[in-house]
Amino acid sequence: MSKEVAVHNASPKNTSVNAVGQPKGETTKRGTIAIDERIYKAVFNAVMSHSLAPGTRLGEAELCELYNVSRTTVRKALQKLAHDYIVELRPNRGAVVASPNREEARQIFAARRAVEREIVPLVVSQASAAGLQKLKQAVRVEHAALKNGDRPAWIRHGGEFHLMLAEVAGNQVLSRFLSELVSRCSLIIALYENPGSPICEDHDHEELIALIEAGEVSAATALMEQHLHDIEARLHLGQAKISLAAALAGY
Repeated sequence: MSKEVAVHNASPKNTSVNAVGQPKGETTKRGTIAIDERIYKAVFNAVMSHSLAPGTRLGEAELCELYNVSRTTVRKALQKLAHDYIVELRPNRGAVVASPNREEARQIFAARRAVEREIVPLVVSQASAAGLQKLKQAVRVEHAALKNGDRPAWIRHGGEFHLMLAEVAGNQVLSRFLSELVSRCSLIIALYENPGSPICEDHDHEELIALIEAGEVSAATALMEQHLHDIEARLHLGQAKISLAAALAGY
């Protein structure tokens, strides 16, 4: 079966382009999403919703035709996706959806638990009232995505909650480490979890905030570690449940 990506009906074509290779009306002015960001979001959402299988080739020519842009614009989007570990850029093969294996996934989750064990005590000691409010708002946004059945947004917002914890902790080095790990975990979750199954207990993030607010360092740290163990335990590593439907249809 071909691994070449099919990109039907992702966006209506516009044969009229401006001087920078964008469809007319697609500008980079404030308030308008640049076309490379649209491509990034389309691929990200397709991967997170199981429309793109691991190892699927993302042909530059197909993306150029679909969005009516130059290869330079497509490559910018693919480079950002590669930076976030959603795709791999392989010499002489181009871009493919990343394919983390069982052992790689295990190592990534182990590293993430180690980093977040260090972050939680810092959050407890550093969290301000404003920081706690930001965390609570992040949980509300995450719950809204879950309620709306928007799996890609749910995965994304769940990761953003953890990144916000690192921000509240105030350690930029740990924050950078966690940013990479969250991106890689999000991909692993999207590829190896049944789309209809819950990824984690719905109340974990709320309970974590309550423990942080109460200054319960040990309990909060233990909950974080259990939370990440539970996510990993629900994955079917090595048995990706991926649909090979039209890759970017609807995005």
